[in-house]
Amino acid sequence: MLTIRLQRGGRTHMPIYTIVAADSRNARDGKFSEKLGQYNPQLKENNLIDIKAERISELLGKGATISDTVRTLLKKNKVTLN
Repeated sequence: MLTIRLQRGGRTHMPIYTIVAADSRNARDGKFSEKLGQYNPQLKENNLIDIKAERISELLGKGATISDTVRTLLKKNKVTLN
């Protein structure tokens, strides 16, 4: 099953997360099918970068699930999904 979730990157004590569409059976930082945006927790405002909201909506319509963390981030940053 395809899941929209975070993938950790960056360096020690300075993470940058990539929002990806990946098979739920793959490891957190393993293989993914598509990059959908980035999240930088060090930034106070506008910490979501380059979000592909249309593509996320499209994947959700096709049956993909979204992780609780990504759902919370999208709501906090007022990203609307159709």
